[in-house]
Amino acid sequence: MQRAADVRDIRDGVIGILLGVQEVKISDAPAGTVLVVKELTPSMTAGIKKENIVGIVTETGSQTSHSAILARALEIPAVLSVQGAVTQLSTDELIIVDGAKGDVITAPSEEQITEYTNKREAFLRERRELESFRGKVTAGADGIEYELFCNIGTPKDAAKAVEADGEGVGLFRTEFLFMDRNQLPTEDEQFDAYKQASLILKGKPLIIRTLDIGGDKEIPYLGLAKEENPFMGFRAIRYCLKNRDMFKSQIKAILRASAFGDIRIMFPLITAVEELREGKALVEEAKADLKASGIAYDENIKVGVMTETAASGVIADLLAKEADFFSIGTNDLTGYTMAADRGNSDVGYLYSPMQPSVLRMIRRIIRCAAAENIPVGMCGEAAANPMMIPLLISFGLTEFSVSAPSVLRVRKNISKWTKAEADAIAEKVMAMTTEAEVTAYLESIV
Repeated sequence: MQRAADVRDIRDGVIGILLGVQEVKISDAPAGTVLVVKELTPSMTAGIKKENIVGIVTETGSQTSHSAILARALEIPAVLSVQGAVTQLSTDELIIVDGAKGDVITAPSEEQITEYTNKREAFLRERRELESFRGKVTAGADGIEYELFCNIGTPKDAAKAVEADGEGVGLFRTEFLFMDRNQLPTEDEQFDAYKQASLILKGKPLIIRTLDIGGDKEIPYLGLAKEENPFMGFRAIRYCLKNRDMFKSQIKAILRASAFGDIRIMFPLITAVEELREGKALVEEAKADLKASGIAYDENIKVGVMTETAASGVIADLLAKEADFFSIGTNDLTGYTMAADRGNSDVGYLYSPMQPSVLRMIRRIIRCAAAENIPVGMCGEAAANPMMIPLLISFGLTEFSVSAPSVLRVRKNISKWTKAEADAIAEKVMAMTTEAEVTAYLESIV
């Protein structure tokens, strides 16, 4: 998530207090309100009442940006990157927000109002129908079963995953434990958080991603140097391996928590086999320390790799020989493969998992995992995309990890396809040469 937004959020709040600017309370917004803002920030979401806010329009953001992730978590239709929205849309103006198409309709006609009223009713009806998939096994139309996990950022989110009928957690973003504070969390503080999440899951899998900072995720007290290109700089596993005491403290906390459930460790941004080996060696060091102290842990804890770069895709065959599992992070994998910043609207046309190069990279990663008989999941946004699901089934994905509100819809979409049908679709798609062809075809069949 884009932590720079959090810093700006705090800055604007302080400036507003100093200047005596009257705060607009989103919590006071009446029913039927469309929230129009330059940028959706965490403090704003805290005041949103879902029963009153029916749509969100922002001037910044993309499908996988901070604002988009927040909006999806709230289950509110949102349209992002609408330039000039704050100045061009006025209070008390009637507008329609089409989150599916990305349209904002001003001064709608009676026909459009009727059309979108019917669409909204259909959407709510579908949501009620999705409840029939609660408690069901996640399986294709041919009975082949898959794992359907959730992505979380805090221990409390684990409860939301359980409420949503998730079958585990495929991604615990631990960087949130390090943010919004002035110093590193202690080993005990981390242990308590991981243990709490594991206990909430009651034995369901919990995949914990080790600290992933840098890029768009800033932690001021760590004093990270400013870089010209932070997304390709000193971040994630690279930073952790150079700060071994901090990294070892986190690994020991995870190991201690593993005595209370099915916990697995995942390293982010692996681009070379040496990084995986060094990370695994540190896990063994941490195990030895705990054993010497008589502290319990899962001696057979699994250690996996988040494949989210072109490098990890190219050497997936090598990584698969030494990792216990893969999890594909399609957000970064798409950006790194296409050399396209997901927050830059000028290159937005390139940023799509339906790009032939990205699809080939995903297929290769899954095939390499299968060749070594290790499970492979996906925790990026593409895992919940109905157009991607038949392709992922065909490629051999074994685990989907999505936001909690998406669980039942993804389970339904998986249930539509047999492996044979998915294979036929994938064969056609993989013969196509452009993203436009792929998208048009998939839109026609989903």
